[in-house]
Amino acid sequence: MEDRNTNVNAKITHHIAVYAFPFGSHGSPLLNIIRRLAALAPRNKVHFSFFSTPNSINTLFPKGSKFDVDCPNIKAYEVWDGKPVGYVSKGNPLEEIDLFLKAVARPGALKKVLEEAEENVGVKVSCVMGDAFLSYLLCDLALEVKVPWVSCWIPGEHSFCVHVYTDAIRQRFGTQGIEEGREEENLDFLPGLNKIRVKDIPDGIVTGNIDSPISQLLHKMSQVLPYASAICLSSCEELDPIVTNDLKSKLSNVFAVGPLSLVVAPSKVADTYNCLGWLDQQRPNSVVYVSFGSVATPTPNELFALAEALQASGLKFLWSMKDHLKVHFPNGFLESNKENGMIVPWAPQVDVLAHGAVGVFITHFGYHSIIESIAAEVPMIGRPFLGDHKLNGRLVEAVWKIGLKVEGGVFTKNKVVKSLDRILWCDEGKKMKETIKNLNNVVRKAIAPDGSSNKNFKLLLELVMKT
Repeated sequence: MEDRNTNVNAKITHHIAVYAFPFGSHGSPLLNIIRRLAALAPRNKVHFSFFSTPNSINTLFPKGSKFDVDCPNIKAYEVWDGKPVGYVSKGNPLEEIDLFLKAVARPGALKKVLEEAEENVGVKVSCVMGDAFLSYLLCDLALEVKVPWVSCWIPGEHSFCVHVYTDAIRQRFGTQGIEEGREEENLDFLPGLNKIRVKDIPDGIVTGNIDSPISQLLHKMSQVLPYASAICLSSCEELDPIVTNDLKSKLSNVFAVGPLSLVVAPSKVADTYNCLGWLDQQRPNSVVYVSFGSVATPTPNELFALAEALQASGLKFLWSMKDHLKVHFPNGFLESNKENGMIVPWAPQVDVLAHGAVGVFITHFGYHSIIESIAAEVPMIGRPFLGDHKLNGRLVEAVWKIGLKVEGGVFTKNKVVKSLDRILWCDEGKKMKETIKNLNNVVRKAIAPDGSSNKNFKLLLELVMKT
């Protein structure tokens, strides 16, 4: 049998295969990790083959191209998304995830595209990297082709930690439903999670459907991670050294290389709807920015209540939301708020949050949105929806103390107005501003040229190139 690491091409010495989980906000951060590694590596010696679905590739790479603009040593290859011919989306992302997972789990599916890249590059793959959501598949692939495997966790280290400890949490609380009152218990038996409650952890561990495809995928991840050659975290060590050090004691070569949205400068995006021009006309710290990412959407009743709250507050607001959702606004809301508010289908979030006019961010508590808010020093009001949102919200409110989770976890007019008052007009809000500024300074030190994140990137590249 031919050695997988035979150098067929005299120039390229290392060929890294990278597999993305092509849903939500997973693809872009993983590509940013690879871009950073590709920029640090000798371009004529290290090549990265990036595998994802056609739709994901079209989003991440220049239209019509499968090469990265800034890093020519990255090339994209298509993986089948599992959708049959004539498939029509029903708007259910879980269905599309299930189709994809079944497609990539077919015997030989991942190896086939790997071999296609090997033939194209002319060099055998020397290392497999990929989204931790695909760990159980990538572990098997790496074993089959006899190369090291690096698992990349895209959200925060706290959510990673609770998934790593899934079996321990299940042993403590069971999987048949939480006994009354126990949902308030803290995870104080896990290092660094003493303020996280059972009700804060993602569904699929001890609550919700533990047999769902995502739950099973993440449980399998927790079981195979000890076999990974390295773990790459998209956070930085300084955000919670207790959690990071505990992970280092349990797993091999844990490298915290983030926050990625700050380590890798985002591509400049066009301000299509002149959001920044509108913000230029507003007073400092006076605008409420509202956005729930690309997946989460409040219920019609909550959209109605949030609109009522913004109008009742009298505050200026910039709201990023799809046009078809406007039908859920109160009658006359759009007409009566032409001067007070701006509603756009999309906003350049990083630039918006960094604008001095923005005083508070109403969000879904997505991890990357939280990091962008910390970087801009803007306190948050959050309504968690799915995945790690509840856990992230608990961190924001009870651990870092840089924002509030809306009372009861759903938007009502009075609760939103109350939260806005607490942040914008009370001493509590002033303290949050000071705290988030200090937290931003911690993060900025981590991503400085001599900071821990850049050091870890170099260590990660060294490990990848040792193969």
